[in-house]
Amino acid sequence: MSIYVDFHVLQTVPPCCINRDDTGSPKTAVYGGQTRARVSSQAWKHAMRDYFKNAIMDEYSLADRTKSIIEMVLNEGEKMGKTISAKDAQKALEEAGIKFKDEKCEALFFMGRAQARVVAEIICDDSIDKSDKKAYKKLLQDAVSNNPAIDIALFGRMVASAPLLNVDATAQVAHAISTHSIMNEYDYFTAVDDLQSDENSGAGHLGTVEFNSSTLYRYANINITELAKLIGRDEVADAVAKFTKAFICSMPTGKENTFANRTLPDCVYITIRDDQPVNLCSAFEAPVKKSAEGFAKASEAALVAKAKDIYSKFAAEPRYALCIGEDIKEIAEYHPLSELIETLKENIMSAMEM
Repeated sequence: MSIYVDFHVLQTVPPCCINRDDTGSPKTAVYGGQTRARVSSQAWKHAMRDYFKNAIMDEYSLADRTKSIIEMVLNEGEKMGKTISAKDAQKALEEAGIKFKDEKCEALFFMGRAQARVVAEIICDDSIDKSDKKAYKKLLQDAVSNNPAIDIALFGRMVASAPLLNVDATAQVAHAISTHSIMNEYDYFTAVDDLQSDENSGAGHLGTVEFNSSTLYRYANINITELAKLIGRDEVADAVAKFTKAFICSMPTGKENTFANRTLPDCVYITIRDDQPVNLCSAFEAPVKKSAEGFAKASEAALVAKAKDIYSKFAAEPRYALCIGEDIKEIAEYHPLSELIETLKENIMSAMEM
């Protein structure tokens, strides 16, 4: 039996362009026959990983997605007081199954900092018989495969050239969509040349920025059982707590200096389930209508109604349900954020013991 944690967030953002397409326009999607604001899962996962790095965490519990993994190994050698050549580092990483071109990975590689350190230790350990090619290769493959960083365990790693290094993601993050229909708008702006002469009173530059505003429905889940296999049962509750804080508090940074659009959620609904994850986006298949109270309150009511409907027809009620938000208290136990995270950790440990 697998245990899942579902995260449902409603969040209102003001005029913004936090996730752009290839033309510079805010990303959108058609859902329920209506155009919705959209923020891709990739954008929010990147914001979450940045949040991990800015939080107070052991750096060796994190990873970096980069083509410069040779430098990661060299840096770990320096920290150990050892000098490793770039040639030796590349050769060791190639033995592990990673392909290079001009001293850079052929593709971005998600390398745990602890994994880079173990590779450096293996290179510097003279007691290891490096002439035994088969054993040495296995040792290096294990170094890059085992003990994945928290963000690798959560978000996964795919290595087309070396399937043995693949890590299945234990977390899924949905594209955020607005609970209502939207229409993109345009900001026409001009910039003044501070040093232009009196003879020229025109703008030094002009242009347009496309934006929208919305109440977003955001969803993610974690397979607790699979996460425990990767990082150990004792570390799961703390890892989920970090994910929870990052998912709730992070924000993609697109055009943030232009719009100062950083907000926190209107409501949060978290459940622990032992059947399957349940995305409640169908609560908004019929777009929420505008009202004097805006969209957030009506969206929260729609979310509660859909949860009740799903639980009465298809899925059992969750084992535990926690929330931040007035209307959500009807179906979950209310806590402010700090208490919610601690209570969630306790409930996860209880669920794993059953």
